[in-house]
Amino acid sequence: MDRTRPVLAVFAAAALAVSGITALSSAARAADADLAKNGGFEAGLDSWTCSANSGTAVKSPVHGGSSALQATPAGNDYAQCAQTVTVQPNSQYSLAGYVRGSYVYLGASGTGTTDVSTWTQSAPDWQQLTTGFRTGPSTTKVTIYTHGWYATGAYYADDISLTGPAGTVGQPPATPTGLTAGAVTSSSVALSWSAVTGATSYAIYRDGVKIQTASGTSATVSGLSAATSYSFQVAAVNDAGESAKSTAVTAKTSTGSGPSTGLPTHALVGYLHASFANGSGYTRLADVPDSWDVIDLAFGEPTSATSGDIRFNRCPVSECANVESDADFKAAVKAKQAAGKKVLISIGGANGQVQLTTTAARDTFVSSVSNIIDTYGLDGLDIDFEGHSLSLDASDTNFKSPTTPVVVNLISALKTLKAKYGSKFVLSMAPETFFVQMGYQFYGTGRFGGQDPRCGAYLPVIYALRDDLTLLHVQDYNSGPIMGLDNQYHTMGGADFHIAMTDMLLTGFPVAGDTNNMFPALRPDQIAIGMPASVNAGNGYVAPAEVTKTLDCLTKKVSCGSYATHGTWPTLRGLMTWSINWDRYSNWEFQKTFDGYFG
Repeated sequence: MDRTRPVLAVFAAAALAVSGITALSSAARAADADLAKNGGFEAGLDSWTCSANSGTAVKSPVHGGSSALQATPAGNDYAQCAQTVTVQPNSQYSLAGYVRGSYVYLGASGTGTTDVSTWTQSAPDWQQLTTGFRTGPSTTKVTIYTHGWYATGAYYADDISLTGPAGTVGQPPATPTGLTAGAVTSSSVALSWSAVTGATSYAIYRDGVKIQTASGTSATVSGLSAATSYSFQVAAVNDAGESAKSTAVTAKTSTGSGPSTGLPTHALVGYLHASFANGSGYTRLADVPDSWDVIDLAFGEPTSATSGDIRFNRCPVSECANVESDADFKAAVKAKQAAGKKVLISIGGANGQVQLTTTAARDTFVSSVSNIIDTYGLDGLDIDFEGHSLSLDASDTNFKSPTTPVVVNLISALKTLKAKYGSKFVLSMAPETFFVQMGYQFYGTGRFGGQDPRCGAYLPVIYALRDDLTLLHVQDYNSGPIMGLDNQYHTMGGADFHIAMTDMLLTGFPVAGDTNNMFPALRPDQIAIGMPASVNAGNGYVAPAEVTKTLDCLTKKVSCGSYATHGTWPTLRGLMTWSINWDRYSNWEFQKTFDGYFG
C-alpha cells in the first residue's frame, strides 16, 4: 500500500467525537433516531452505492439479520459503499457499524465541520467501529460510508447506524407525465418522459418490476425478446422517496434480426487448424461435417506485430502429412459455400499479435487481408486479437470515441473491408472476456492509472462495428473470475459462467461502473457462446449437460441456477468452439450436443 493513513488524526477526531456525545442531554437522546437506511443490508444494496460495482449483499458471514455487505477492492478502487442521509444543522450524531476484514474504514463526509473516520487494521471476526461528529450551521445532508484498502481482499460490514435528530425530509416528487416509447429494435425500446421538479433520478419499471434508474428524462431498456410486447412505467425519486408510477405505455419489439447473413437461425461455429498441427491432428476442410455452419480458418498472422501485413500459410506437409493441395483446399471452400456454409479467415490467435499503430499498417492490413480472401474465395473475416494486440492509451477513456491508434486504425480497416465486399461479407470477433466483460468493472488504465490498459479494449471496436458485426463469440475459456451484472464473480467450469457472461452482452452494461456510459446490448442473432470442445482444447471445458443448461436458461429461461438473467433470447445465434480439430479428436462431442439441442 502506497498511501499514508492518517491514523493519529483519525483517533483524535474519534476522541473529540466521543466527548461530544457524552455531553448530549437525555432529552436530546430521547429524540434521536437511526437515520441510516438498510443498515443491515437486508434489502440488498438498496440505498447504498458502491464504487466500481464492488459491493454485494451476502448471506454469510453476517453480524445480525440475514444479510451483510461484502465489498472487494480492486486495482485503484478501494470499494467504498456509501449513502447520503438527511440531517439537522448544528446537531450531534453517532456513527457505528460492525466490520470484518483487513483495513476496513467507517466514516462520514460533508458534515460541515470536521469529517471523521475510524478503521481497523485487522478484524478476523466482527468488530464494532464507532465515531461521531457535529453538523455545521447549514448542513442538511451527510454521506456515511465504509471502504477497504488497495489490494487487501474483500471486507464485510453490517448493522451500520447513524444516530441523531432526524432532518426534514419533505415530500416525494410528483408523478411523471408524458411517458413515450420511441425507437424500437428487436431487443430494445427507447423511452422518454417530462421532467419532474425536485426529482433527483427516475425509476423505470417493465411489466411492474423495477429494472433500472436514470438520471435524466430518457433511457433505453435493452435485453428484450424480439416480437414481444412490454408495459413500461416511470417514477420520480428524491430523498423523500419515490412517486407513484406514471401511466403505462406499451411497446412491442421488432422481429428484425439485422442484415441478412445467410446463416441459419441457430449456427455452429468452429475453428479449423489450417496453418498448423498439434495433438488434435490435421483435419481436411472437405472432411468437416455439414453440422458446422461457420468455419474459421486458423490463422492468418502478421509478418511482424506492427507491419499490418497478414499472411495465411497453410500447414506444410512436413507438419501435416495428410494436408490437401491448394487446389483441393480451394475446391473444398467452394463445396462448403455451395452447401450454405461460411468459410472465414481468422486473424491473430495466441501467437499472432497485430498492432495497427500507423495508417500505413492499416492500409497494408486491408490489402493483405483482401488478398487472402480473394485468393481462396472466402466469405469474410474473423478478428481473434489476443495478448497485447489491443491496449488503450491512458488518455483514451470513452469507448464511444476512441483515440488510441491501434483501436482507431482497426475500426477503420474493418469498415473499409466491409464496404469493399458488401452486405454479404461476414465479420466476426472472438475476444477474450478480459477485453469485453471485464469492462464492466475497469476500462483501460482507469481514473487513477495503474490498471491494465487492455481492460475492456475490445469495447470500442465492437461498439463502432455493431451494425456491421455478424457474430460476436467471446471466448468463455482461459479466463479468470469475471464480475457479472449481479455483482458476483463468476468462474469457469459450469453453465453459470456462460449464462452470466452472455447475459452481459444481451443486456448491456455500464462501463467501469459509470451508469451514464452504457455499452448497449447486442442483438441475440449476433451472439454465439464460445466454449472449448474438450478438456484438451483449453481451460473452461464444460460437459454436454452444462452446455444444455446454458442454452435452456438463455433461450427458454429454465435451468438457470443462481444467476437471474435479464431476458429470454430464443433467437440466440448459437455456439462457437475451439476447435473443430479437437472436437473430432473427442468423437464430435460438442457437435453432437449442438445437433441434439437445435436439431
